[in-house]
Amino acid sequence: MDTDCSAKLLDELVTPTFVLSPEGKVVIWNRALERLTGVLSAAVLGTDRHWHAFYPEPRPCLADLVLQGKMTDSETLYAQAYDLNGTAIASYAENWIEVPHTGARLYVGINAGAVFDDRGDLIGVVETINDMTAKKRAELALERLASQDGLTGLANRRVLDDVLVREWRRMARDGSEISAILIDVDCFKRYNDCLGHQAGDDCLRRISKAIGSSTFRPADLAARYGGEEFAVILPNTNLDGAAIVVERIRAAVAGLALHHPDSLVGDCVTVSIGVASTIPSLTTSPESLLTLADKRLYKAKANGRNCAVFE
Repeated sequence: MDTDCSAKLLDELVTPTFVLSPEGKVVIWNRALERLTGVLSAAVLGTDRHWHAFYPEPRPCLADLVLQGKMTDSETLYAQAYDLNGTAIASYAENWIEVPHTGARLYVGINAGAVFDDRGDLIGVVETINDMTAKKRAELALERLASQDGLTGLANRRVLDDVLVREWRRMARDGSEISAILIDVDCFKRYNDCLGHQAGDDCLRRISKAIGSSTFRPADLAARYGGEEFAVILPNTNLDGAAIVVERIRAAVAGLALHHPDSLVGDCVTVSIGVASTIPSLTTSPESLLTLADKRLYKAKANGRNCAVFE
């Protein structure tokens, strides 16, 4: 098959495809890629500016890395990347891209492979792009369903347990403190009985938002612990640091001013809080931290509710 015929086939291919010469210049930019990126072949043929079809700033594409033998750089450039068959001449990667010319945000699977002639000389590198956006969004939606509490949108108990175990081990290695905060909505059954379950659900949603907004660091986790109870995990945090978060939570809940017609505490919805902090050990269980926080939560409720207990 001659070169012109091969180029014609690639141009008609339904998979978005481009080919780089050994010098890194675009020699083929097919119609499917024009449709995907909004960039016409005339704008890139003979140039090394193919990157601008996929990224707002200059950076190598997967084909460039294969051509330059720099696949080790792929780990920092792509969400996933690996050599196919353990070679550096055929590689696969996945990434989100912001297509500058269409404004679309796409999740794509990328294949790049070197092509050699009969003598073993490099002819070029072919890169094909598969739009996986719909599949990726469906996966992310399923992950959210699996990790979020359906009512409040906070992390669910499974995620809480997983994060606590992971952070417990990390803090044990670092010799750092970790804190746990348990929060219980005071007299919540009375609230439900007076106003109904729909109002109760709305109350929990608003309180969960107040709790979630009280943690600022990426490593902190706010979760629904069960029923009307919530938990916050604070890595690298001692009791003094946890106290700051507790006051934010109490202020945020008070700011909601949710009227409670049958509270034993006051006119508005309040919360009781138990707090515990420790330097973990790999020989102790992370559940011990929650157990201690739970004991202090019950002490807060026994002390008349609407308060926090730290010891």
